Amino acid sequence: MPTSATVVRRSPSSSSRSASAPPPADAVVAPVPDADAAAPTALDASEFPGCRAVRISREQIDGYGRIEYWDAATEIAMVCEGVSVYQEHPSQRVAQMTTLIALTRGSPIETFGHADLLLRDEHGERRRIMQADQTVYLYPKRDRPAGASMVVGEDTLPDVIVEVDHTTDVRRRKLSLYESWGLPEVWVEVPDADSPGRAASRAPGLTIHVLHADGAYRESAESRAFPGWRASEIHRSMNEPTLSMETMAVLERVARALRDQDGAETVDAPFLHRIRAEGLAAGRAEGLAEQRTLLCRRAARRFGAETAERLAVLIAAVDDPDHFADIGEWIVTCASGSALLDRCSRRPPS
Repeated sequence: MPTSATVVRRSPSSSSRSASAPPPADAVVAPVPDADAAAPTALDASEFPGCRAVRISREQIDGYGRIEYWDAATEIAMVCEGVSVYQEHPSQRVAQMTTLIALTRGSPIETFGHADLLLRDEHGERRRIMQADQTVYLYPKRDRPAGASMVVGEDTLPDVIVEVDHTTDVRRRKLSLYESWGLPEVWVEVPDADSPGRAASRAPGLTIHVLHADGAYRESAESRAFPGWRASEIHRSMNEPTLSMETMAVLERVARALRDQDGAETVDAPFLHRIRAEGLAAGRAEGLAEQRTLLCRRAARRFGAETAERLAVLIAAVDDPDHFADIGEWIVTCASGSALLDRCSRRPPS
């Protein structure tokens, strides 16, 4: 885990929103850096590998669709080629995993795909736009964007930005822009599936860039937003055809760490709480059924199948661990199957 203090960035408008969890005790409120400092003076396609420069007017940009970057001064956007399954699978997998984490954590997590990250000019007009492959909010009731875009300096920025470099390379320019805009954590995923357009130097793997109090990114082996979730674990899960049991165990571990970090379970997610409660009830019912099956097997070994069948009827409604313990003792101490059945029938189910 990173040892430096956590950087907390909140917009002025977010301070009055209800909070589901306080910031960490070691949090440092850092000023947002100059959001225009890292902007390219002239768009250079070489700084956005895998993209081409396309002129898109202010009027057209609203409905254009998928872009990497757009600049109002030049009305030029960097547009990548059509996305593929290899590009979309990792980012959609993040949405799937955060939903599973939310179920165990007991409070919601929202993902907004490649919704616009927007920087406005002094007149409130759109100045620059970037789109990531995935955006994640850990506390959406508190931090959810007010409008259709995530506005730098107005909205609380996403806790995690995910970029999938299948044919692109966000390190050339986009990462420095995220840094200048104050995005707290960026995951850069290079998928296992190869692509002819990928540079030979780009080895598969996931790199986590965490923003520190000085406004600079540093690579981290673990996520700060999702406590204890290692880059190697995230990369493996983003590339699995289906989620493995190993990954499911990791998701449960991360969810519990988040819940511990929150301090107390939130009360604003009744559906999630109901799902968790139903899951616990189902697990308990399964455990009770296993206990009944085990007792009947023991009875069959000692007194025969007929006694075991009659015992199964008598204990079908038993759900008290102490009662199960008593029945186990009677199977050992009773002299006959009839004596066992008589003893069980005289104690009603708990």
